[in-house]
Amino acid sequence: MREDFYHYVWQHQYYDKLELRTTGGEEIQVLRPGHRNADAGPDFLNARLRIGEVEWNGAVEIHLRASDWARHHHQTDPKYDQVILHVVASADAEVTRTNGSVIPALALQARVAPELLARYHALVEAPVAAPLPCAPLLQLVPEITKTMMTERALLERVERKADAVMALHDSLGQDWEATAYHALMAAFGFQKNSEPLARLAKAVPLPVLRRHRHDQRQLEALLFGQAGFLVENEETAADDYIRDLRQEHDFLRYKYGLQEAALHVHEWNYLRLRPANFPPVRLGQLAGLLHARPALFDALLTAQSVAALTEFFQAPAPKYWRQHFRPGRPGKVPALGKSSIELLITNVVVPLRVAYARHVGQPALIESSVALLSQLPPEHNQYTDAYDALGFAHRTAAESQGLLALHKQYCAPRRCLHCTIGSRLVQQPRVAR
Repeated sequence: MREDFYHYVWQHQYYDKLELRTTGGEEIQVLRPGHRNADAGPDFLNARLRIGEVEWNGAVEIHLRASDWARHHHQTDPKYDQVILHVVASADAEVTRTNGSVIPALALQARVAPELLARYHALVEAPVAAPLPCAPLLQLVPEITKTMMTERALLERVERKADAVMALHDSLGQDWEATAYHALMAAFGFQKNSEPLARLAKAVPLPVLRRHRHDQRQLEALLFGQAGFLVENEETAADDYIRDLRQEHDFLRYKYGLQEAALHVHEWNYLRLRPANFPPVRLGQLAGLLHARPALFDALLTAQSVAALTEFFQAPAPKYWRQHFRPGRPGKVPALGKSSIELLITNVVVPLRVAYARHVGQPALIESSVALLSQLPPEHNQYTDAYDALGFAHRTAAESQGLLALHKQYCAPRRCLHCTIGSRLVQQPRVAR
């Protein structure tokens, strides 16, 4: 049994209320159960109860065992002094506030219908290998319920990404151009090299980069030098182009007081990557983009379609990096691919625009930004394919993102009672289509 089951039971008042009394024998009348608290402190706030002859307004705390109160040290935490009722499965201890006053308790274990508990266990105890806990029962859920939950999960995912953008924005002195620069640098790592590229963005500050954006050679020298790719070795010893970039980097490093190289070659990941995804290839594409697009944020904010954004990202890489997978190692390198551009729109452009829209109070921009995902084709991976096989709509990137969020935030951690689908299945043993 998990505590979230009793949170669910209390929130929806799914228990026998006949002759409801505290463990001390006082009559209880629930006038308002309160609302869930997402922050630190009691589980439900602004509850309104009548206990005995007195009406109370305050908080409700929920535990499996009453003794969990002491185990969590609530008796010494002033935030819990506002608790007016301790709701528990098992009342195995008396609990008090910081001033020693006793808090009334309500034991619910014997008041929960066995069939409700059985339906809950059927979900949360599903095999870990199952694609989602409710898979055997999905035929009982209306399509509209699945669609609404997927859309909710999508919006929550976009909001979380926008929150990360806002945190980045705040850390950069609320500079939106710098925010776009850092977000794009990290995103061009496509997971495998996101962390070193994020560090590189810090090592090549945007004000320095802006002074040399017009000169592609100097731009490459800054980026590749600070990335640690211009070191002399067997492959680069006879490469005049790399030698020239190294000399330029030495000059610029001295001019701006930069460290010799912010990263080293061994810090970049090549394992299980195709040559077209090698870090120097991605950095070359970034160099071409930064040279050709002097105003990143404005262009990403004002683009009206996926086609316009695709054109933005198709800036050509410098000639050398279209002909070398690594410094000193020749090979024909393809341009930034369609699928990569779609990922950049999904993971950078949409969250960046949503974060800005929230910041300036433009709800229409939020809506139009999220709508971009509906113009993109769906992603395909082991998770989306599993949901697709179970009948979930999977025609656009918006639906893919919703399914990924559904898996990560609800299905994998077995948060079934927080999901509209799981909640419906627990409430009703049979649901008509």
